[in-house]
Amino acid sequence: MHDWWQDNQRPTDEECAQALAEAGEQIDAWGLTMPQVEPLIIHFGLNDFRRIGLIIYSIVNETEAGYCGKFLFLSDGQTCPCHQHKMKHETFYIVQGRVKMVVDDREQTMGPGDVLVMDTGTRHSFTGVGNALLLEVSLPSSGGDNFFDDKRIGKEGVV
Repeated sequence: MHDWWQDNQRPTDEECAQALAEAGEQIDAWGLTMPQVEPLIIHFGLNDFRRIGLIIYSIVNETEAGYCGKFLFLSDGQTCPCHQHKMKHETFYIVQGRVKMVVDDREQTMGPGDVLVMDTGTRHSFTGVGNALLLEVSLPSSGGDNFFDDKRIGKEGVV
């Protein structure tokens, strides 16, 4: 579903298996069921999955209909690096755990039930404070619309 994430942005098969097992244990402990999809496990090409990365469970990415929905799993202390989108508008809902959200250099910690609307062009990152699960509802995800502050990610910061 997200074929623009290159293999060099993904952990090794062993790291992926371990990350999925750990996430699965936590999700089971929360009493939740993830959609029956192939999860996307990424470290953004920075080869430090425990610190920088996440697991994406994509539910739908309807480009023609104009919507996307996915679950984002972060381990304790794991960060999705600072980025923005020129097309995508997002809304995040914290399902479980706590998340430190940094939006345009303003930090806030959010917990279950909290909602954050992310306007197009807004720089943001998020970090698990303990294990955390977010639901993202947004305009469709597409390659070339992910602009990271860290230029080592993708091609000069663009994925």
